[in-house]
Amino acid sequence: MTAAPAGAEPFVPSSRRLSVLADAAADCRGCDLYRDATQTVFGAGRRDASLILVGEQPGDHEDLQGHPFVGPAGRVLWRCVEEAGIDRQQVFATNAVKHFKHDVRGKRRLHKRPNTAEIDACHPWLRAELDAVGAGVVVALGAIAARSLLDKPVPVAKSRGRHFERDGRVVLVTYHPSAVLRADDAAEVIRAALVADLRAAQH
Repeated sequence: MTAAPAGAEPFVPSSRRLSVLADAAADCRGCDLYRDATQTVFGAGRRDASLILVGEQPGDHEDLQGHPFVGPAGRVLWRCVEEAGIDRQQVFATNAVKHFKHDVRGKRRLHKRPNTAEIDACHPWLRAELDAVGAGVVVALGAIAARSLLDKPVPVAKSRGRHFERDGRVVLVTYHPSAVLRADDAAEVIRAALVADLRAAQH
């Protein structure tokens, strides 16, 4: 019988150079999500970034291109970042889970929510990224990111505007940009909240 994957910890090197971490993450087998994903999608940005944005997991576009936030939700996010007056060069962007979890429906690959075990299995990579970048403020985009960063379930709507402290950093919780795409009539309200929260993360 094959033993279940024990999480990413054995695959994470001691180095905190982002390039070394990214190379190592490409070979991670800490959970089973790698089996159906095209590739690991590691974080992107500079190690001297002043702000870290953490999302849930790569989507279809990210899985194919190998970069975070390059799909429809990413376009929403970067427009909100710009509107909030944040220099994109000062942002390190990543996800709590590094492989695309999905179901296949015909020719489409549909996003599937990662479970707690998968979030926890991937957490050593996120922890290593946080250590490597060292920014004092982290924005959790959505409930999965908040769960990974704060190690507990966090309701997004009730947690907006609060400052959580974790490992010497301030963690702010806000909506994932995909919520704007799914919200229909409430889209502008959620988008405005996301911009406001990003703006607040600078202060």
